[in-house]
Amino acid sequence: MRKALFIYNPLSGDHKLANKLDHVIKRFQSRNILLHPYRLYNESGDGFRGFEDNFVEIIRNEKYDFTVVCGGDGTLNYVVNVILRNNLDIPVGVIPSGTCNDFARCLGIPSTLDKGLDIILSGNILEVDVGLLNEEQYFLSSCAGGLFVDVSYSTNNDLKKNFGPFAYYLKALSEMASIKPFRIKLQTDSEIVEEDVLLFLVLNGKHVAGLTNLIKHADFTDGLMDIVLIKSCSHIDLASMFFNVLSKAPLNNKQVATFMTKTCSIEGPEGLFLSVDGEKSTDLPINVRFINRALKVFSK
Repeated sequence: MRKALFIYNPLSGDHKLANKLDHVIKRFQSRNILLHPYRLYNESGDGFRGFEDNFVEIIRNEKYDFTVVCGGDGTLNYVVNVILRNNLDIPVGVIPSGTCNDFARCLGIPSTLDKGLDIILSGNILEVDVGLLNEEQYFLSSCAGGLFVDVSYSTNNDLKKNFGPFAYYLKALSEMASIKPFRIKLQTDSEIVEEDVLLFLVLNGKHVAGLTNLIKHADFTDGLMDIVLIKSCSHIDLASMFFNVLSKAPLNNKQVATFMTKTCSIEGPEGLFLSVDGEKSTDLPINVRFINRALKVFSK
């Protein structure tokens, strides 16, 4: 009998996973897989603290065949950082239960529980790229700075629970009138760009903040990152771009610049904090490189 570790965040999404846990265990047992649940979050105020040591010890001692992560992008980012920092060669299954689930969308994993389980139980494994920020933090979907990036970690949890990604969009719209551009220096493998921008995105796929097909050609197996700069523009132009993206129209506005590269550095104002996979991270300056096919995940 194969063994899998099932890591779940009880506070992700609609908080209803506990009611479905028996069903999940039953699905795996029906395929001769012994599933061991591991509750990631605690209520003592330190979130995921203490998980890394326990997880590494469990994986190495118990010899699991794979692990399954049920949570949002932040939960998945945390687990993947533990796996890669400790050189653990173990495939990861994803059951999306967060607000946006950008990485799961990139993998084509449905939001319904049983369809997500079907993908994991099918056993198809894909090796995907990961980004590495300042040689310290891995990320799967996005590293962003500037306009709106704080909405993912500053939006009220009840709003996220009740309205999903639309809670982010509502908060973003409320901040639009107070936006100010800032100057950055971007260095890629082939060029140096200095620009006044409202937002920059370093992406590893087509989805960010629940928005689909932001970069239609994005491929998270090619070893390259896609960088998007939203240049300084009027409120009217910005609102037009925002609604175009919401309606899944392509980014072809003259105020948008895109780049593809394996490595980059970005300099800008001090104290400009970044959002990494939807969670608050470090501030500028940063160095980013992509590691080709560094993580094994279950996919369609």
